[in-house]
Amino acid sequence: MKSILLSREEVARRAKELYQNSIRQEVDREENIGKMVIIDIETGEYAVDKIGIESARYLRKKHPFARLYGIRIGYKVAVSFSGFMERDSQ
Repeated sequence: MKSILLSREEVARRAKELYQNSIRQEVDREENIGKMVIIDIETGEYAVDKIGIESARYLRKKHPFARLYGIRIGYKVAVSFSGFMERDSQ
């Protein structure tokens, strides 16, 4: 399958759209708060784990050239260098 070049911004936009429109309803549960959801932006497939590494490996095994994007469930950012991460109000 031939890949289409996408900017980082376009990858992020597509991942966030998939997350808001379908994935969030499935994963936004108390037991998942703080975990990472990794999204394959081309297929819409996703996986959840504590830090995202196992999910990324799982998705890459299925599609070696997948474009993946990670979102921390329940937070506005995936990582913070200051030690503070603001919770998502939704």
